[in-house]
Amino acid sequence: MNSTVQCLHSVPELKSALIKYPPPVRSSSVDQSSHSLTVATRELFGELDKNVKPVAPMRFLTALRSKYPQFAQLHNGIYMQQDAEECWTQLLFTLSLSLKAPSSSEDADTVKRLFGIDLVSRVHCAESGEESTETEVLNQNWRSPHLLWDVVLFTQKNSRINDLPRYLTIQFVRFFWKRETNQKAKILRKVDYPLELDVYDLCSDDLRKRLEAPRRLLRDEEGKRLGLKTNESSSSSTDNDVKMTDAEGPSNGSGNSSKSASGEDVPPEKEKHPTGIYDLVAVLTHKGRSADSGHYVAWVKQENGKWIQFDDDNPIPQREEDITRLSGALDNTQSDACIYKSLVLISGDWHMAYICMYKARDVSM
Repeated sequence: MNSTVQCLHSVPELKSALIKYPPPVRSSSVDQSSHSLTVATRELFGELDKNVKPVAPMRFLTALRSKYPQFAQLHNGIYMQQDAEECWTQLLFTLSLSLKAPSSSEDADTVKRLFGIDLVSRVHCAESGEESTETEVLNQNWRSPHLLWDVVLFTQKNSRINDLPRYLTIQFVRFFWKRETNQKAKILRKVDYPLELDVYDLCSDDLRKRLEAPRRLLRDEEGKRLGLKTNESSSSSTDNDVKMTDAEGPSNGSGNSSKSASGEDVPPEKEKHPTGIYDLVAVLTHKGRSADSGHYVAWVKQENGKWIQFDDDNPIPQREEDITRLSGALDNTQSDACIYKSLVLISGDWHMAYICMYKARDVSM
């Protein structure tokens, strides 16, 4: 629970939406348990922002267990180990229901705007010969309306990302059901992940077209920071666009340029556009060899660029190079002084990335 809360607490847009909750008229579709969990989340985030000492999240824990009794399961009088990904999913699902503002509000469907991802899929069923092209939610299985069985083994499916979220969460399927032993097992295999993730090649043709101009602008901006020459044509084109906008005046029909209360001109705020490039901002890890035991920890990037490991009530500063070593296997660059850590990496007793959260690198246009 702590690892999930610490990762989601790092999302400022989510905190802003929670501050505005509850709305003047609470939706009748939000049940009391969802409302209580949302309020408890808002209060817990507020306490974490105000305190430098550990916070005891008793109200949040009570609300979570009331809404989702699975997190209150006992075994021999001790609370059972639960899956952090399930906690993450259940909490976001509840917030998605509670934070849905009226359609006229800019914050409508906050969770989907921040974390939702749409796919456009082309499915060909070899058994019936039918084809289907549709937009679907990630991880939703497609079923043929003309066949009485699942068509997973009889289809060819090509899916592309059709809409990008502000935050992209990647779950590593570390746990699976082992039929031989009839138990849940953990996959210890090494899986690398980047600090910078470019999903352009995974996008649909339509989305790629929308990303071209922002990506070109991003390259020019980064080139300027590095002292490189930028695309003169794109720069002049941008200048011309600005001059044309100034010449045309505001679109509100008033005939006056935008001015502040003091009478000074105020440039309109530019809209942010996605580039398809994401930066790693949080990693949730699992430590231990068993799926039914072990320990979850959050590693979160701060606004100043520094990383902190949140191990329950113990925050520990980390170096950026340490974040990429949570992949689940021996790092060949380690020195002899790290022999012990190498051994626990091999045995599965070291931290392994389970969920990575990336933040979109946008540009203003």
